[in-house]
Amino acid sequence: MSMQKLTKNVVLLLCVIFAGCLLTSSWVQAASTYKIGGIFAVTGPASFLGDPEKKSMEMAVKSINDRGGIDGHLLETVIYDTEADPTKGVMAVNKLINKDKVLAIIGPSTTPTTLAVINFVERAQMPLISCAAGIQITQPVKQWVFKTAQSDVLAVASLYSHLQEVGIRKIGILTVSNAFGESGKHQLEAQAGAYDIEIARAESFGAKDTDMTAQLTKIRKTDPQAVICWGTNPGPAVVAKNVEQLKMKMPLYMSHGVASPKFIELAGDSAEGICLPSGKILVAGLLPANDLQKEVLTQYIEQFESRYDGKVSGFGGYAFDAVNILAKAMKGSGGDREMIRAAIEKMGNHVGVSGIFNFSATEHNGLGPDAFVVVKIKNSTWELLR
Repeated sequence: MSMQKLTKNVVLLLCVIFAGCLLTSSWVQAASTYKIGGIFAVTGPASFLGDPEKKSMEMAVKSINDRGGIDGHLLETVIYDTEADPTKGVMAVNKLINKDKVLAIIGPSTTPTTLAVINFVERAQMPLISCAAGIQITQPVKQWVFKTAQSDVLAVASLYSHLQEVGIRKIGILTVSNAFGESGKHQLEAQAGAYDIEIARAESFGAKDTDMTAQLTKIRKTDPQAVICWGTNPGPAVVAKNVEQLKMKMPLYMSHGVASPKFIELAGDSAEGICLPSGKILVAGLLPANDLQKEVLTQYIEQFESRYDGKVSGFGGYAFDAVNILAKAMKGSGGDREMIRAAIEKMGNHVGVSGIFNFSATEHNGLGPDAFVVVKIKNSTWELLR
């Protein structure tokens, strides 16, 4: 064989080897993406929660991937719509665990759906960061379950502290008959004594009820100084309208479960003057310059509103925080679930949209009282009270 022919064959062989290496490299890169799941109430009665959560998760993942991913691994998302149905939530979680083989799950959007899936993620040893508020999600602590939504324990404390400041001592409460409402009712009752507050009457309503005048009439007979409604849309908007129809003059307070523009849209003029505890996102522009969350809040708001049509709410922030907490925990993990879980549990001083997170083995929500402010609806927007 001539030297020229031999050289040509060697060059061809090297080209084949090089091309094979490129193909192998591409295959390895595709195969080594970190797959994470999302389960949100994208449609249905709780879509005001799940829709911004889904969008915020996708937005956060894109930002992470644009920066090169996690240790060179791009994030891949698999998202299912639960419609706020616990049964559908369980089906979605089982798909993510058994079919999609994700490394971790963000969501669900609601407390009842989260409680329904906890046993499944615990058995599968799957890290889950819920976007729901009920304290029973993380207390008592479950090894594999965390959450980013501010706890109703902190919400009640913030609200009662405000009532104490304005001299309100006697209240009536109206809570939705589901896990979120029951948890809120328990906290309202449990913390009342510490703030010298008397609950004159406690009533409840169904999540799909369309009139609460009977319950409000019973509460009015006890002559309370204020009424607190604890629920998520659309029920609280109905309560606001019923209070106006009954010409009840005492202040009406809501829970953080309606801290979004959707509540003002549903309640209309009846929302005017209502106060509630909220994360800082609704009043980010009113925060002092030295507030540790202000920069994160401002960036999130600008990013979300430039990418999507519509105003932000704290609910989308829960998913945004969850993705960024998860991404930080994934660094150096090699995709090992236990290492991811342990890293979340040890994470401290993470400044997020929902607050400043300090997790521990005994605290899987990680937020303190400074995660809340009290806001008032004035001229169809939000006013900072404290």
